[in-house]
Formats: sequence, C-alpha cells, structure tokens
Amino acid sequence: MGHFQKAMTMGFRAFVVSVSVGAAALAASGIGAGIGWAESPAATAVAPKISALTQTLMIDKVMEVMRAEGLKHSVDVSADLLAGQSDDAWRAMIALIYDTEKMTAQFERALAEALGQEAQTIADSTAFFSSVLGQRLLTLEIDARMALLDDATERATKLAWDKLASENPPRVPQIVAFVQANDLVESNVMGALNANLAFYRGLSAAGAFGDPMPEDQMLREVWAQEAEIRTETSDWLYPFLMLSYQPLTDAELQAYIDFSATRSGKALNAAVFVAFDAVMVDLSRALGASAGRLMMGQDI
Repeated sequence: MGHFQKAMTMGFRAFVVSVSVGAAALAASGIGAGIGWAESPAATAVAPKISALTQTLMIDKVMEVMRAEGLKHSVDVSADLLAGQSDDAWRAMIALIYDTEKMTAQFERALAEALGQEAQTIADSTAFFSSVLGQRLLTLEIDARMALLDDATERATKLAWDKLASENPPRVPQIVAFVQANDLVESNVMGALNANLAFYRGLSAAGAFGDPMPEDQMLREVWAQEAEIRTETSDWLYPFLMLSYQPLTDAELQAYIDFSATRSGKALNAAVFVAFDAVMVDLSRALGASAGRLMMGQDI
C-alpha cells in the first residue's frame, strides 16, 4: 500500500491552498464519517453567498490542480496495486473520477452545510480573499502547487527550505506561525487518514481482500500510517509555503496570518477542511472500489 499512501498524503497535504485547512478530530467509531448532502434550510439560505465565496477562493482552479495531482500519482497506485496491468482502464477510470465540475459542486454543498448561518464569516472571508492581496495569495498558492508537480522542482524547493530554516531569517518564523495558526500539519494528517480509510473501504467492498476486511482492522492499518504521513506532510508543507509566499513582503504575509487568527478566519478554515474532506473521502472510496474491481478482474 505504500505508493497509495504517498499519493493520498500528497493530495491532502495540499489542502493548504486557498485558505488553510482546519483540524478535524477522529471519532472513536471511525475516521471521516462523511457528510450528508441533503441541504438544510441554513445551507439553502446561504447558497448564493457560498457560491460567490467558492468562486472568490478559486476552488475550480484548485480542483484542476487536484485532478493533475491525482492523474500523476495514479501511476504509483497502478504499479503498487495492479502490477502495471490494466493501465489503460485505470487511467480512464481516474479521468472519470476526477471530474472537476462535480468536485467543485460537491465542495460548495459541503461548505454551505459546514458554514450554516455563519453570515459574518462568509462576509469577512469574501472581503479578505476578494481583495488584491487575497487574490494574489490564492494565485501564488495554486501556481506553487502546479510547480511542485515537477519532481525536480519539489526536490529543489525542499533543499531551499532546509537552507532557509538553518539560516532562520524572519520569513521562517512567519511560516511557522502561519502553520500553527491554522493547525495545518494536524489537519492534513487527519485528512490523509480519512482518505486512506475510505480507500480501504472501497477496496474491501470490491472484494479485493477476499473476505471483507473488518472495520477495526482497517482502522488499525490506517492508524499505523500516522507517523509516516505526519513526517511526509511536514516535509512537503513548509517548502510549499516558502515557495508560495516567496514574492510577498513580510507585512503581506503577516496580514494573512492575522486574518487566519480571527474568528472568521478560523471558522472558514474549519469549514474548508470539512468541504475538502467530503470531496476527498468520496474520491478515495471510488478509487478504492475501482482499483479493487480491476484487481479482481472485473469490469469497471
């Protein structure tokens, strides 16, 4: 499962794009129970403003990057689980699952559900991210994620971060403060664990393990990955943030940190994580089910 774990970790650790992802606790009964899509009256009432916020946050562009990441890392999954067989069917399945329009629509529904009647949060967040600085922040984050799809760029960025961290200029504590203000390591680790559990569930439902894998065994398998995922998350996250915010002045980055520390910033942070989690859990479950069917020699 190693390649799959890496692929899913890379997907979730990139949730820092747009707004930083909030932490999500793991329930004792499982990781990531999912979100129901029946719209509540509150969600319906805020839908137009949520749509505007989703557009402001450039979520459609974020989903395009997620699709590119998914297509790239699907190669590792194919090599690990399918031994390079059924590559054409696997690539076709990946292309169908990573439907950016559906992903964006699902994100928007989940965001509306998560924010409920948080009108002030919606207003404050829209105002901040629609500003010149806010739009620049989002563009820089998306561009950095695209750049890191290149393995050589990712290696060079990590080396640059290691050098920066050893020299400890003012930018380093700012990035550390940004991570801490948004609980980024923890939230990305939780997201990756959620995704991996969903993938196991998909594999099990497709019969990839023969007899269905018991839920408690899946949970043990997923929890055993936590330390490795945490290390990989940190190893990717800090260089990513350094690359993203390199063009910013210290004052501009501090403005981002300050917004993240506000009530609205924290509320949006948590809601965005819930929305991305909903998207990624469904994607991961579908990927697991499709991979399982291929492993069993079934048609997708």
